[in-house]
Parts: sequence; C-alpha cells; structure tokens
Amino acid sequence: MRDWLENRFQIKAAGSDIKTEVLAGVTTFMTMAYIIFVNPNILSNAGMPLGPLMVATCLASSLATFCMAFLANYPIALAPGMGLNAFFAFGVVLGMGLSWQVALAAIFVEGVLFIILTMTKLRESVVNDIPKSLKIGISTGIGFFIVFIGLQNAGIIVRNDAVLVGLGNLKSPPVLLAFLGFFLMVALEARKIRGSILWGILTVSAVAMALGVVKTPEAIVSLPPSLGPIFMKMDFSGLMSPNFWIVMFSFFFVDFFDTVGTLVGVTSRVGMLDAQGRLPRAREALLSDAIGTVAGAMLGTSTVTSYVESASGVEQGGRTGLTALVTAVLFMGALFFSPLVAVVPSCATAPALVMVGIFMMMGLKELDFGDWTDLVPACVAIFVMPLSYSIAHGIEFGIVSFVVLKIITGRHRDVSPLMVGLALLFVAKEAFF
Repeated sequence: MRDWLENRFQIKAAGSDIKTEVLAGVTTFMTMAYIIFVNPNILSNAGMPLGPLMVATCLASSLATFCMAFLANYPIALAPGMGLNAFFAFGVVLGMGLSWQVALAAIFVEGVLFIILTMTKLRESVVNDIPKSLKIGISTGIGFFIVFIGLQNAGIIVRNDAVLVGLGNLKSPPVLLAFLGFFLMVALEARKIRGSILWGILTVSAVAMALGVVKTPEAIVSLPPSLGPIFMKMDFSGLMSPNFWIVMFSFFFVDFFDTVGTLVGVTSRVGMLDAQGRLPRAREALLSDAIGTVAGAMLGTSTVTSYVESASGVEQGGRTGLTALVTAVLFMGALFFSPLVAVVPSCATAPALVMVGIFMMMGLKELDFGDWTDLVPACVAIFVMPLSYSIAHGIEFGIVSFVVLKIITGRHRDVSPLMVGLALLFVAKEAFF
C-alpha cells in the first residue's frame, strides 16, 4: 500500500510523507465538516428534505474531492459552496419564485458549461494569466476573509447595525473556548509540533463536551436516510425562461472565480506554482470542480466548489492528492458517523480558520511595494474580499484596477488580452446586471 500511494501521489517528490498527508486530510475535514449540517439547514428553506440533503452533501463532497485527488493530485477539498447555497434557497427559490427542481437544473447546466470551458483551456488560461502581484493579493485577501469568517464563527465579531460589525460577548463559554483553542494552536505551532491545528480542534471539542457547551453524542453510528426524494429531480421546463439563464449565469460567475481564487490562493501560499507563476495541472483541478457541480446537481445539492478551508490541511504539511483522498474518505464515512461529527462545535473550528488566515497572509512579504501599479490592485483585492464577503468580487475589483492602472500609466504591454477581456466583462456585469 505504501508503494502504491507513493507511486500514485508522488509524495516524496512533493517533500511530504504519508503520515503528514493523512494528518493534513483529517485537519481539512475537521475544519469544513460543518458543511455536512449547515448546507442541509440552508437548503431546507427551499422546501427540500433535511435528511436526504445531508446525504447529498456528503456524497457530492466526497466525489468531487476524490476527483481532485486522482485527477489533479492537489490537497484541495470540495463541497457545496457557502453563499451559493444561501443564494439557491433565499435568492432563487424564495426570492425569484423558481422551484428547487428548476434551480438544480440551472446548476446542472452551469456544471456542463464548466466542463466544456475547462476542456477548451479557457478556465486554465484565466488561472495562469493572473499576474503574480494579483496572485499574492488574492492569497492574502483570502487570508483576511478566512480570519473574518473564523472570528464570526467564534462569536468574537458580531453584527452591529450602527457600525456594521462589533465585538460579541467575550465572557460567553464558546468565545472563551475559541480563545483557548487559538492560543493552544499558536503555542503548538511555535513549538513546531505537527498537527497543531488538529490537536487544537480535538482539545476544544473535548473541553466543550466536558463543560456541557455541546451535548455528548447519544450514538456514534447511524444509518443515513434515503437520497430518493431529491436524487435526479432536476426540472428543465424553465429552460426558455430569462430568469433561468439569469440564475445560471449568477451561479456560473461566482463559482468560476471562487474556484480560481481558492486554487490560486492556496497553491501560491505553499509554492506549488511553477517558475512562471502558472499552476501545473490547472485543467485537471478545474475539471474536478466542474464534475462535482454536475454530480451535485444530480444528487440534489447546490453548486460544489473548492474550499478555502483546504488551506488548513496544506498548512499542516499536505502537498498531494493523498490529503484530498483522506478528506474524501472521511466525508463518505460521515454518512454513518454523523452523530459524532455533529458534536464538533464552531468554537473549536473557528480558531483553526483564524490560524489558516494568518498563514495565508504571510505571502504579502513577496509583494513589490515599490510598484504602485502592482501594489494597488493587490491591495484592492485584499480589502474587497472580506468587506464584500466574496472572493469573486475581490478578484473582479483587483483585475479591473490592475488593467486600468497599467493602461493609464503607459504599461499596457504588461497586460494580456485575456485580462483586458475579463476587465471589460466585469465592468459590463456591474453596469448592466
């Protein structure tokens, strides 16, 4: 088995080992396992049954992550995207009045279109044509974004109608446990102890159960419910409706650039890009995402996309598809161990996200602060991502500002035709949609 894993994933060549890859895969799963329960809760607002949604979430996540492991050999995990599931339930079904079956059909069409574009190398070209300065900005922006999400999940940052955000109740047990987890992770990392993030998650989860912050699971194993009520329920009757294509384009745009941002951000952080700043096997990575989206629609869940939480496993040493394979196996196993997975509280995973965000900000030191036409677009991407709560918007504003600044300063030769085309597309989108 060791020889097969080494030959299949080229682990030693990537500077890793099997133990590290397995630990990284477990860490990635722990930081994104919340989606198993959050995704069904969100999509159930569209009238879909909760139990089958949990099964669809696990199966779609596992299948797409398996594809990433074996097609691209990258330590990136995939699952139904947060934000996209909320848009599905509240924007499309409840807001526009489309049925969830029609919404699934729009996602299926989006996924098929992604597969076609991936085979034509268009998506791969977008990943590779983004300049190094913007890649740094995207990676750092995702870092700030992840920190922001982590602080919210911990209850440290909460909504404040007067000034948008404010401090939560710092005396509450979940917040105190989140602080405990964060300082424990930092201390372990500072002492170079392998698996610092995972140990922090497990410790806080155990303390939370001991203090009664979360309930001890009544069972460890349970049989999953039937997928039947939502499996292959896509309804293409709205294909000729303008609203159908508006919905499809909305899913398409956000998924396209969320995936691009995640791949660029996570891989550039740990030096997976080649000497020209290009991502090897980008087509295979993007194809995994496209296959996941098509399969997810067939299984009965919203758009599947690459997860920024994958950075938690990468920071723990994951460098190959074995990390993704372990995560995929755990998603499959979660179908039968859902009571155990459910007790991992957000106060345990939130500090892990903050740690990952800090790791991803470290690439900022490579940015050229002497070139304003590189510096400003990178900073725009960094600021817009967390403040707009969107990786896609951060990329959009970063690319437009990069193209505009290069052209008005007489450095148009630094801009590829594809970047100009993307900038024009983004401007048109904001002006007319």
